[in-house]
Amino acid sequence: METKKYIFLSVLLIALIISGCVSWQKNYGKLKTMPDGPNHLTIQNLIDKWDDYHIYSSDQYAGPGFRSPLGIMFDPKNNDTMLVGDRWKKVRDQKTLKDMTKRIFLATQFEPWLNEILGPDGLLYGYLYYSYGVVTLKVVGEKKMYIFNLEEPPNEGGNDD
Repeated sequence: METKKYIFLSVLLIALIISGCVSWQKNYGKLKTMPDGPNHLTIQNLIDKWDDYHIYSSDQYAGPGFRSPLGIMFDPKNNDTMLVGDRWKKVRDQKTLKDMTKRIFLATQFEPWLNEILGPDGLLYGYLYYSYGVVTLKVVGEKKMYIFNLEEPPNEGGNDD
């Protein structure tokens, strides 16, 4: 009798964990890599039409006065979704945007790629241009997606003190 009780409690616990994980995932967005090709959206298309987006960079500081972006997010102005985050800084002009897209590689030493930012239901929230690490996206309100800080690449110098 005691064994059946433990089996029942174990099955119940596993079911609760699984149902908790499923509901937890309902609030998280995902990234989808943009396909290559002549008719697909590119980073250059986004730069050319920069006025159509609220644009933010994830600035990290590599020393006094030197800002090296780890990524750039593009929030379309013509939709009813919103991208937000704590350490994302507004990009105010096209010249700065062009410079930042070039400097992402310098900051990470990884080739950047363009991704769609999608909600859990597949709704397009915007685009993320970045080159390294796991990105966490969470729905925090009605059609509002929070983009967590981007992960910095490991220090290649060998000493992480």
